[in-house]
Amino acid sequence: MTASQGAVAVRAFSAYRAPMNSAIEPATKPSPETATPRVGAALMAAMVILTCGHILSNLLRTTPAVAIDLMAVDLGSTAQALAALTAAYHFSFAICQIPIGVALDRYSIRTVSLTLFAGTIAGACLAALSRGPVGFLLAQLLLGMATSGMLMCPMALAAKRLSPAQFGLWSGLILSLGNAGMLLSASPLAFVVEHWGWRTGFWLAGAAAFVVAGLVMLIVPNERPVQAKRRALLAEMTTVLRLGASRALRGIVILAFVSLAVQIVLRGLWAGPWLMNIKGLSRLEAGNVLAVFTVALVVAPALMGILDRKLGQRRLLLLATQLLAAGLFVAMALGAPGFPLANAFGVAFMPASFDIGVLVSIGLLVCVQPLIYAMTRQVVAVENTGKALSAVNLSFFLGTAVLQSVTSPIAAAWGLPAVLIAMAIFLVTATVAFFVLTRPAAPRLAA
Repeated sequence: MTASQGAVAVRAFSAYRAPMNSAIEPATKPSPETATPRVGAALMAAMVILTCGHILSNLLRTTPAVAIDLMAVDLGSTAQALAALTAAYHFSFAICQIPIGVALDRYSIRTVSLTLFAGTIAGACLAALSRGPVGFLLAQLLLGMATSGMLMCPMALAAKRLSPAQFGLWSGLILSLGNAGMLLSASPLAFVVEHWGWRTGFWLAGAAAFVVAGLVMLIVPNERPVQAKRRALLAEMTTVLRLGASRALRGIVILAFVSLAVQIVLRGLWAGPWLMNIKGLSRLEAGNVLAVFTVALVVAPALMGILDRKLGQRRLLLLATQLLAAGLFVAMALGAPGFPLANAFGVAFMPASFDIGVLVSIGLLVCVQPLIYAMTRQVVAVENTGKALSAVNLSFFLGTAVLQSVTSPIAAAWGLPAVLIAMAIFLVTATVAFFVLTRPAAPRLAA
């Protein structure tokens, strides 16, 4: 082991042993290696352009929330069956996190990004041309694979170019900008669907992917990672799973399995039907409510990053926000027709204004991905950044696929209120497990 490798190992071990609820601080005195790098215009432009891929990913992922009823009729299926098929997107998305993590540590970010955009264009065209459930399933699988690295590309660039403290802030900004894709799938997509049909939404997404790919080719530098010794591909992919199961990341991975899932499954699948079928809103009215909800999802990651830097209590912040969000899921469910909260207020069901307030509050509380990414970045060596982030991303989207698959039969058997209560239970369970597994190690007493 060289002196520099030994220093990296000492810092990684020290970061893990330190209380995980503290702010990220360098374990050693500032040096050229740990000095805060300058974020120039070229780097910012590259990160923003790459984040446009994440915007498209969120748009494509959440499209069914607005159009699933029309898609079901057009494709000769049911809304519940198509909801189950959309889980294929998240399964393929999650599985591809392993090769994406390896690719980002082996090849240039621009090469990986352009490959993903080519797949996104093909997937969007296939979705627009689908004539039945099988074609829609194939499109979801392809889109899941193609968009699987859209978030990881700007995250990897930020993690490799910025200090840990800078990365915590910029990861929040990247997620906030990327979540704007869900704004596009609210009122704007509802307008497109009402006037030109749901297929037009996929055609427009494919055209946007083509334009952004051209910008990536022009602006993002083609810098290949420097590796002292390249390991076998299978060994690299195994490292992703091993990092995810390691003691340092185990609690983080468990929380990641549920935290993003409840956000995506609510916004991308069940919020629309809840507002239209339970609360009686029209498609455009529901789209407007989803737009307000999405604004909260857009600003929340940046706010979380700022709040984390101010408080320096990351672990406690994660515990409090997720438990509060779980309580709001239950409150929303209890406002359905015939449920206790509606009965307590003497109304048939809680008004849509109540749901707007609850959805906005949930949106502000569940967007804790910047904190999870920052905790991950803190406990791994730089050369494993791509693989460690991919291990967490694997958990994010595998959890989304599992939760989506689980909630579809729950909705069919017991209705949408039961879906919200189930998501609250999953969130509480994962949060408690995270808090227990990430508690600081107790100091050993001398004999």
